[in-house]
Amino acid sequence: MKYISVCSGIEAATVAWHHMGWQPVGFAEIEKFPSQVLAHHYPDVPNYKDLTQHEQWPVESGSVDLLVGGTPCQAFSVAGLRRGMDDARGQLTLEFVRLAARLRPRWVVWENVPGVLSSGQGRDFGSFLGALANLGYGFAYRVLDAQYFGVAQRRQIGRAHV
Repeated sequence: MKYISVCSGIEAATVAWHHMGWQPVGFAEIEKFPSQVLAHHYPDVPNYKDLTQHEQWPVESGSVDLLVGGTPCQAFSVAGLRRGMDDARGQLTLEFVRLAARLRPRWVVWENVPGVLSSGQGRDFGSFLGALANLGYGFAYRVLDAQYFGVAQRRQIGRAHV
């Protein structure tokens, strides 16, 4: 399974999937420290950095099986200002969809906070799912609590599997 991870952080997806032989073909992370961690642990995997520049990445449609990412949650979090799609960080959700449209992976996994379900009175998440549906993807979503996945905290996350 070949995949691209965006908003990669220090790359939890690759840590989880490495033992299965899944291969990252690229990351997209703009922050300095996580980018240094990626370069150290995955020196042969390019970091394309800015998700909004994906049209310039040398990755062809159909060349990856999976697109995975957790776009910034601050726009949707109940702990934040809740500006949703009016926040530039919230707009990265739609950039994620544009990347899916360009790459046409078989699978898409998107992660965010539970607040995305109610952001914009539900319209923000509805826009995301509607855009994926327009691309021909089906979807399922769940709210998971990280404490049951080996993380020493109670932290619920929303995860959409497409």
